[in-house]
Amino acid sequence: MSEASTTSAAVGSHKHDLLITRLIPVNPATLYRCWTEAELLKQWFVPRPWTVARAELDVRPGGQCLVVMQDPDGQEFPNPGVYLEVVANRRLVFTDAYTAGWNPAAKPFMTAIISFEPEAGQTRYTACARHWSQEAREQHLAMGFESGWNTCADQLQALAATLPA
Repeated sequence: MSEASTTSAAVGSHKHDLLITRLIPVNPATLYRCWTEAELLKQWFVPRPWTVARAELDVRPGGQCLVVMQDPDGQEFPNPGVYLEVVANRRLVFTDAYTAGWNPAAKPFMTAIISFEPEAGQTRYTACARHWSQEAREQHLAMGFESGWNTCADQLQALAATLPA
């Protein structure tokens, strides 16, 4: 884990937030690419040995995002959602509260708020998981939020370092 990481159980601006933040030595556009290009996202988005079997990203407000995670035994876990806000190279907000066509999800879990802020020639990367309830926040912690999201951030940082600026 990066020295610049903060504890991921930190509370953001909302009482049901979980977040990680770190200073990553690449520009915001590179990190944004890793989040918005399906082939790049598949390389870092889940902690290994899990994989991303499929990623469909229609990166625009109202666009569908679908990430199908796969465990080492081959079992797939689809995670559909919708982008709420897209600010190129700066911010992505998406939620699992809706699926394509603004259809309500059966059991919404969280909204993700991802930001890429330039800082001292690097990028302040913040990934926030905003949950619908304290129970959902606690469930995410028990699922391994801290280790999982930090491992993924390490993988993101390593991949971003290999991409041209």
